[in-house]
Amino acid sequence: MKKFFTLLLNVAAITAFGQGITTPRTPSPAATVSQTIGISTVTVSYSRPAVNGREVWGKLVPYGYVPPGFVTTHPAPWRAGANENTVLTLSHDAKIQGQTVPAGSYGLFFVINEDNSGEVILSKDYKAWGHYWYDPARDQMRAPITIRDHAMTERLTYEFINLDKTSAELVLNWEKKQFPVRIEFAVDDIVMANAREELTNIKGFNWQGWASAANYALSNKTNLEEALQWIDRAVTMNRNFATLNTKAGILEALGRNEEVGKLKEEALAAATELELNNYGYQLLNLGNIDEAIRIFTLNTQRFPKSPNVWDSLGEAYAIKGDEKNAVKNFKKALAMNPPENVRANSEKYLRQFGAL
Repeated sequence: MKKFFTLLLNVAAITAFGQGITTPRTPSPAATVSQTIGISTVTVSYSRPAVNGREVWGKLVPYGYVPPGFVTTHPAPWRAGANENTVLTLSHDAKIQGQTVPAGSYGLFFVINEDNSGEVILSKDYKAWGHYWYDPARDQMRAPITIRDHAMTERLTYEFINLDKTSAELVLNWEKKQFPVRIEFAVDDIVMANAREELTNIKGFNWQGWASAANYALSNKTNLEEALQWIDRAVTMNRNFATLNTKAGILEALGRNEEVGKLKEEALAAATELELNNYGYQLLNLGNIDEAIRIFTLNTQRFPKSPNVWDSLGEAYAIKGDEKNAVKNFKKALAMNPPENVRANSEKYLRQFGAL
């Protein structure tokens, strides 16, 4: 009995004089999931309860709002996890379910109704504990969602699905329900703003920084006037294939064609074997097969001892459907004792044509 009372006193002392050591969190372990969209990140930090045989919807998680009680004086939504608030963090301003939300951290809450309608709520009080101090006056946004039926998920899980250039769906999967939230970023605007900032730093001291910013703008058809200023900086610093070809592309996109032809030919004259080869494949990817063949042919004239340039020319003819010229160039590449990757590509096409 004396030992028992000693143990109780020790436990009481630990409780009275401070917190204990860090131990594994059970039964709802902590987790973090993050996704990059463009150059922006979305992060969700949460705790993962298990179903554990319980009836979840309408019981463990009430339909609608939790009635006032304990601490909160307001009906409260579900904290979308266990333990502390589930926290959603945005690196840049975003649109969530169509509503603009500033960059920052927010408490993430959901509401589920019996008909699978629901709401997503972001609260500025992200450091609060669950819904107990929930105050609707501190909501950053709330929006309707449609909850989906889903395969059984024992432990509550967040993930990102349906990713594209500018958006993704953040989904909560638990039991047999899925809560979807669409998150979108103005990716081009964010990249351009970030470029302006980076170009005032170390990246502004080299031509590659200015050229890469201009090339992104050209590839995405955005901020072309500003991109023209950037590429002019790059050309002044290094008049090479990359800078001249990008400037020609920007002028062409702006409809200022007077200089385009001259710039493109100057760019091609300055190009290395690799640059010409890569440019040819870019043209192929854009569906400009005849121009790609012209570039690959130029490469064979410049670098006739390179098996890779003959293989690339053969591939362009194969894509065009010109079997005769394709076979001729693939055989030329194989006759030059090419590296293994070039050999494998030429042989693959020759087998397809029944020429090997």
